[in-house]
Amino acid sequence: MSKASDRLIILDGGMSNALEERGHDLSDALWSARLLRDDPAEIAAVHRAYYEAGAMVATTASYQASVVGFERAGVGRAEAERLITSSVRIAREVRDEFPGRLVAASVGPYGAMLADGSEYRGRYGVPASVLRDFHGPRLELLIDAGPDLLAVETIPDTDEAEVLAALLAELGFPAWFSYSIDGAHTRAGQPLRDAFAIAAIDQVVAVGINCCRPADVLPAVETAVAVTGMAAVAYPNRGESWDAAARQWIGDGTSPATFARDWLAAGAIYIGGCCRVGPDDIRELHTKHLAEEI
Repeated sequence: MSKASDRLIILDGGMSNALEERGHDLSDALWSARLLRDDPAEIAAVHRAYYEAGAMVATTASYQASVVGFERAGVGRAEAERLITSSVRIAREVRDEFPGRLVAASVGPYGAMLADGSEYRGRYGVPASVLRDFHGPRLELLIDAGPDLLAVETIPDTDEAEVLAALLAELGFPAWFSYSIDGAHTRAGQPLRDAFAIAAIDQVVAVGINCCRPADVLPAVETAVAVTGMAAVAYPNRGESWDAAARQWIGDGTSPATFARDWLAAGAIYIGGCCRVGPDDIRELHTKHLAEEI
């Protein structure tokens, strides 16, 4: 009989913090997507570091990548589309060095393109048609590039989730669906029970949360599994707080490996990290998994 830990799929950690640790300045509006244009080999190096640490899935550097965002940075539409699809190609090429691993194409929220913190508030003040026009073509570009699945992540509210769920159903491509949360609510303040129910469609392989406090994960996973009957996905931040005035992270952080046993027992099959979680954290998670400690 297999153990619960046999089902664990270890995700990677944050792309941006790994790039910053390699000396890159990501302070412009394109964030990590800038390296798709300026230094794609560095993105490949981060994917490789996470695979070497034990990650089973590499999440592409497309979270902040959009045609609109690249055009604002002076990139033409055709080149913008090429750069978006290159995020999948780069990850696939590294994946081929590690048989059996997967590539998840990151689909960040509309607010990530705005680069003003809206991704942590939601309620953008635009109609559903605008969200659909933004997400639809980008989803098609990413799917056409050949990832194994999509990572629909850091979604802050149910308005955007409804648009994305409808698009996923139309496109018929597998994805995990992950909200950014604050306690028992989305960042926009809607109950998680309602939010998770929206994502419970055939195309979604797991429903859950990311880019949140580690302490928020367990109750959210329990709610996701209870509402959907599906596997959950969980990849929080390390838990520090961002001091905007000092422009630095403050407080103590915690590796996902610390809590992974409880998350797995509650039904989270896909476990990794988001902001501030790096290759060393994923290596710790992988090592504990191999030692059957989680």
